[in-house]
Amino acid sequence: MRILFRLALALLLGLAAVPVRAENSDALWQIVHDRCVPDQQANGAPAPCLMVDLAHGYSVLKDRDGATQFLLIATAKVTGIEDPAVLAPSTPNYFAAAWQSHGLVSQRAQQTLPDDEIGLAINSAYGRSQNQLHIHIDCLRSDVVDALRAHGAAVGTEWAPFPVPLVGHPYIARRVAGTDLSDANPFMLLADGVPGARAEMGHWTIVAAPAAPAGAPGFLLLADQFDPTTMDRASGEELQDHTCAIKAGG
Repeated sequence: MRILFRLALALLLGLAAVPVRAENSDALWQIVHDRCVPDQQANGAPAPCLMVDLAHGYSVLKDRDGATQFLLIATAKVTGIEDPAVLAPSTPNYFAAAWQSHGLVSQRAQQTLPDDEIGLAINSAYGRSQNQLHIHIDCLRSDVVDALRAHGAAVGTEWAPFPVPLVGHPYIARRVAGTDLSDANPFMLLADGVPGARAEMGHWTIVAAPAAPAGAPGFLLLADQFDPTTMDRASGEELQDHTCAIKAGG
């Protein structure tokens, strides 16, 4: 029995360590590189993307899943959070660019959603199905919004455990000031602020959500680390709700 238990445990851990697979893990890269960018260059109309900013190296695409989900996708070949280019000084602040497009969520929801009901998320290398850097832009789960509102004021400017689990997982959190993330790069803040993170960026997921306790504008940055022993793939997208049920009547 002990041998069978060990074999079963090893199998579970092995499965947890395998990244999420898709039929074509390069689909997003092919859409952006083969279609959106050439269409932007030739016609100034980057179909099927909504926009392509060649100067700043990103595109925005309506995701096929969910009524309100959009993706910020790098136009350069950047595999994901683990790619060394993410931490290069010349790399765009992809999170800041993603927040610039958050109004699209309200447009698709057909109502103006409070900013703190919308979040940005990038999954770990183990919690994603596409090997092209993309940030999910969508509504947050209602229980996550409630937790951030209830405990956000307790979050300081250094990474520390968030007071409660989020969707059953132990996130760490820190606060950054500002209204648009232009002065705060979440990738750099994680790499420089959490011991060991820079060497294992692919094990981490990052979520950014607006928060303004006491009227001070800012964002909560949330991060979770891949943990095969608990089957935690570090997929911050789990904090979002692609049905956007939080909207009135949802």
